[in-house]
Amino acid sequence: MNRNIKVSRVGRFHVDPLLLAICSSLLFIGYIMVASSSIHLGPKLLDNIWNYPLKQLIHIALGGVLGGTIATVPMRHWEKIGPLLFIAGLLLLVIVLVPGLGVKVNGSTRWLSLGGLRIQVSEVVKFFAVIYMAGYVTRHQKSLRESAFGLAKPLLLFLIASVLLLMEPDFGSAVVILMIAMGILFLAGAKLLHFGILFAGLAVPAMLLVIYEPYRMLRVTSFMDPWADPLNTGFQLVQALISFGRGEVLGVGLGSGIQKLFYLPEAHTDFLFSVIAEELGLLGVVTVVGLFALLIWRAFQIGAKAEQAGEEFSAYIAYGLGIWFGFQAFVNMGVNMGMLPTKGLTLPLMSYGGGSMMIMCCAVALLFRVHSEITEANANAIPAPRVRIKAKHG
Repeated sequence: MNRNIKVSRVGRFHVDPLLLAICSSLLFIGYIMVASSSIHLGPKLLDNIWNYPLKQLIHIALGGVLGGTIATVPMRHWEKIGPLLFIAGLLLLVIVLVPGLGVKVNGSTRWLSLGGLRIQVSEVVKFFAVIYMAGYVTRHQKSLRESAFGLAKPLLLFLIASVLLLMEPDFGSAVVILMIAMGILFLAGAKLLHFGILFAGLAVPAMLLVIYEPYRMLRVTSFMDPWADPLNTGFQLVQALISFGRGEVLGVGLGSGIQKLFYLPEAHTDFLFSVIAEELGLLGVVTVVGLFALLIWRAFQIGAKAEQAGEEFSAYIAYGLGIWFGFQAFVNMGVNMGMLPTKGLTLPLMSYGGGSMMIMCCAVALLFRVHSEITEANANAIPAPRVRIKAKHG
């Protein structure tokens, strides 16, 4: 007599060891470098040498708690609430512009203060954008593959979000959410002709926004020749390039960097990569770039497995997260190395910042959830071994 024996694994969470190792390495290196690049600021600004390292540790801990909660929510729930989340993100972008509610730092109103913790609203919107777009392309694949209108329709909400971001102003985040949307649409099968026309239609206004906004144009001209005015418009980029030059192959040593000592502005946030280059050298730079390359590759690999399993929403979530991590890391590193004009984008999972760190931890947790559900589905789909049981004869 033959019987199929099937082992049930419902409720088990499958952790991806490689993804865990990559993210843990980025968090660890980032924390060490944030401590190194900010430890001199504590005594000068707040009379506490451990102010920034301790706060960053709290940010990571809170991110871990939020991420753990995110990872327990099934993907089908995220698919249902995606549109509501994006609308909530638009409301947050409106609220942050209300006088007295938004927190203004360095001329930009991008933050909301909640319980003493500053949350950068644009980071929340990026997270919601991935979920919304993944749900949209899953529901409307036929229309976006056959019609230009189906391709353009979801971008109307993204254009509204971009306008609100430009009012803060936050040009960098507006570009990121549009890249997330365009990337997911392209991977979902949008026609190349329609995609190209739409991309050009967005690129032209973006160029005009740069040309006709004096401070943005100044960033472009200073990027093209920072040494023309090294003590003013080109100061930040010049100091960043000096950091890379001083680091050489093995760096000057952890904690021994000079540029972070009030030469390089925002050393523990937007220009953390320059501190890594100075103190850890080419070896540190290649290590960080390699870790981000592995993170993006793993995200797309998880997405491909989800697509093969027929879980299209989960697949586009993974692809969208990979696009987000990759593009934001590329822009941050490009700015630090003088390859791109200055943009206020953090290095994911590494730069100092409460809101950014917690949202990035949530995004990684969502990727873990996709991996877990696909692993579970594949495990349950494997045919159970056939066990032969001998019948007893009287």
